[in-house]
Amino acid sequence: MLNSIFNKAVKYYLKYRYSRIKAMQTNAPTLQAVVLTKILRQAKKTKYGLLHKFSEIKSYADFKKLVPLNDYESLKPYINTMMAGGKGILHKGKVQYFAKSSGTTNDRSKYIPMPPSIHYKNHVAASWDTMSIVYHEDPKCEIFCKKSTIMGGSINKIDQALVGDVSAILLDKMHWAGRPFFTPDFETTILADWETKIERMAHICKEEPVVMIGGVPTWTLVLCKRILELTGKSHMHEVWPNLKYYMHGGVGFEPYKKQFAKLFPAKGFKYYEIYNASEGYFAVSDSYESDGMLLLVNNDIFYEFIPVAEIDEKEPNIIPLAEVELDKVYAIVISTSAGLWRYVVGDTITFSSLNPYRIKVAGRTKQCINVFGEEVMVANTDKAVSLTSEKHKAIIREYTVGPIYMQDGNSGGHKWLVEFEKEPLDLEEFAQNLDQNLRNINSDYDAKRSHDIALKQLEIKLIAKGTFHKWMRQKGKYGGQNKVPRLRNDLKYINEIMQVMKNGVD
Repeated sequence: MLNSIFNKAVKYYLKYRYSRIKAMQTNAPTLQAVVLTKILRQAKKTKYGLLHKFSEIKSYADFKKLVPLNDYESLKPYINTMMAGGKGILHKGKVQYFAKSSGTTNDRSKYIPMPPSIHYKNHVAASWDTMSIVYHEDPKCEIFCKKSTIMGGSINKIDQALVGDVSAILLDKMHWAGRPFFTPDFETTILADWETKIERMAHICKEEPVVMIGGVPTWTLVLCKRILELTGKSHMHEVWPNLKYYMHGGVGFEPYKKQFAKLFPAKGFKYYEIYNASEGYFAVSDSYESDGMLLLVNNDIFYEFIPVAEIDEKEPNIIPLAEVELDKVYAIVISTSAGLWRYVVGDTITFSSLNPYRIKVAGRTKQCINVFGEEVMVANTDKAVSLTSEKHKAIIREYTVGPIYMQDGNSGGHKWLVEFEKEPLDLEEFAQNLDQNLRNINSDYDAKRSHDIALKQLEIKLIAKGTFHKWMRQKGKYGGQNKVPRLRNDLKYINEIMQVMKNGVD
């Protein structure tokens, strides 16, 4: 009874809060100008703000002139000082929490400052924005009456800083009022050992009235399949009859659609894509029917964009939101209240709509294959996988792609390592169709494939079930927001995974 009353109160609040979504849909450039002024004012007396004369910035033109473009390496000395307890460096105060970035299987970790400003004005604000969208679309929603579960990471201490996946930090700092509606217990949620975490989560969550689940698709699948093993049920709605929503992000969802359709077959079950990175909560599907995610322009992040073709140039053409174009691939540049100033995130996006500003994640600036000028991105391969799997009634668990170099006058190509949940009846025909779909999707790839002169048909190597997960464990990237990298311009990942395959899967 009390839960029902609380849910009703939250519903009224979210109905009022939905006005923020309408403002972001209709007045984005103006809101962005306000955000830039605000975060510059807050940081003008920081070490970085004094160095780059934030107090003299009166316009966007001044901002571009006085503040340089940054990547993690250029901000790393500042961040290291902050992690050691330094105050007023990139952010005006001392920062306790740092989100560990794990977008790839790179051995080098990145630590993103997460002070209260970005926590409350971005991550928490965007979470409430997301809930306002869900309740707007479904007035009978009962998220704050039943239970939700999220695949979170873990937290540890480095120097004077608390470090963990952004999901773990958000869960660790969750307000007491929200905790009764979350499962499992928080001790289980932030366990570092993912095998133990998933086992405990499965045993606890299978008994709860779960209405919403969230997390990276890979680890959500692992949890759900373990629950089905424990319960003997055929799909998740038999375990959780109230289940209505899945919040997903972190990787392209196309390769996972068929697996999730089997797990969540109920009519009316809704998928909401969110873009919640370590650096910030950038976007969310503002309508179940919308093409792309609404860019959240009023949550302490100022956005700029670089045409991806210029990303490696010394002086790329950096533009504000008001100057972007439809269907053009951009690298995202952000400035935030956490102290990431003109920071190149490493993700690439396209705009599917300019009124309102909606985006789709295209891939990573460093996750692509362009050995032969083919410029293949993750969005291309994900779409090709989805189309081909649908035709062949196959289900792919994971995949990664690397180049086949030209040798002795032979054409080059792409080598795919693929782990199937359900294999196609004819793998060679599957490879042919996958190659043709990729040609249809990407004109540069199609041009290089012409007459097999530069590129021959892609090759598929079957990988035993469990190989990718074992490789991720060996890299120390198992669980949390870690995900299998799809594309790479060399054979590093291919060779490592093939060695795991050779050694056998536990």
